[in-house]
Amino acid sequence: METRSLYHQSLEDLQKFLLNMGIEVERQIQLAVDSLAKLDEQLAREAIAKDDLIDEMMLKVEEHCLRLIALQQPLANDLRLIGTATKIAIDLERIADHAVDIAKITIRICNEQYIQLLIKQLNDIPRMAEITMIMLRESLVAYGEKDIQLAATLADKDDEVDKIYNSLVTEMLSLMGSDQSSNRQLMQLTMVAHYLERVADHTTNIGEGVIYMVTGKRKDLNV
Repeated sequence: METRSLYHQSLEDLQKFLLNMGIEVERQIQLAVDSLAKLDEQLAREAIAKDDLIDEMMLKVEEHCLRLIALQQPLANDLRLIGTATKIAIDLERIADHAVDIAKITIRICNEQYIQLLIKQLNDIPRMAEITMIMLRESLVAYGEKDIQLAATLADKDDEVDKIYNSLVTEMLSLMGSDQSSNRQLMQLTMVAHYLERVADHTTNIGEGVIYMVTGKRKDLNV
């Protein structure tokens, strides 16, 4: 009886640790987004510095999951919970990688001429960033509360992010001309939009994981 109690406590600890990892990733992506909005190199470097912590947390989640499987031989429901935790940790780590990608772009362009004007002109980038941040937060709430309805709503937000991304790419292409410096900056901002679109995709993956964890059924939110 005591062994089972320790097992269930270990499952709860896994969930809490994964949620803490999610909070750190949320902070990291916010730092990266803010660094670009403010063209602040220090914020960008803070975002990059967080990446080692996120990598360590992902490894700890994987180790915890493997230990639970090896020592406890979990049944179907618990096995889904453990497997989902591993997959969510991977998605969170990839979101963290995209935060680093955005921060590196900030460092690359923050001192260049005209970049502030260009960022203000492309006002859909902040909107895109705002939606992806909401998605990440809601995906973590859905996981923590096992809320499959909230998880399913991520699909609509992902569609909105995709529409903004496609519109932004069209706008950036229309702004390109003979100025190579401006064109290069536009390409850098196109990559930022791409990374944000990928963050949105990873949050829908988390939502899919929540639905599978709770129901045992797979639902594709990236359609």
